[in-house]
Amino acid sequence: MKKLLLTATLLLAGALGAMAQLTAADAFTSAPQNIFPLLDRNTRLDMVDYVKSGLSTPSQNSLQGRSAITEISPESLTVKMSDSSAAQIAVLKGQKGDVIALISTVATPGLDSSIRFFDSSWQPLDGAAMFTKPGWKEWLTDAGRDNKEEVTMQVPFMLASYRIDPATSELTLTNNLARFLDKDVYSMIESYLRPSLTYSWNGKKFTAR
Repeated sequence: MKKLLLTATLLLAGALGAMAQLTAADAFTSAPQNIFPLLDRNTRLDMVDYVKSGLSTPSQNSLQGRSAITEISPESLTVKMSDSSAAQIAVLKGQKGDVIALISTVATPGLDSSIRFFDSSWQPLDGAAMFTKPGWKEWLTDAGRDNKEEVTMQVPFMLASYRIDPATSELTLTNNLARFLDKDVYSMIESYLRPSLTYSWNGKKFTAR
């Protein structure tokens, strides 16, 4: 009898734990209004219902534009906020509980992203401790390091889009300068720049691979 009760207790605890796991959809619908100022909570709830029903119906945002969820899984949700902006929510397993990573991407016209981190209640976390934005040192190839002055003269800043793979929790930064610079200018420096950078999540921070 004691073994039976113990087994039942463990099963119940496991079931409750599974029920309590935060999903990306939960994070999206529970986010404070200031996180998604274009979308109120009821609109976000409708958007999740649409995509779970297999519908691609867009929703009207506060600027009278159209927003829609374009990708969803338990660990990740991507939403097209407007014609020139998008966001990805990724739920990462942290050492002290779930971590919400929020990637915001804008078209400049080359896509450019930023990332912020929150706990499961949307309280801000120390982003600098979780991810260090790469500089030229990380983006330059060996040939690029030998020609850094030429690169920085042609390119005053880097443009990169971010994406977290929900299956692996890897963060990939993609070089988007080709969509911003003149074709002839980019061809001069293309071999000096890496096409992408990848970072692995270790439960505390993203580290370069």
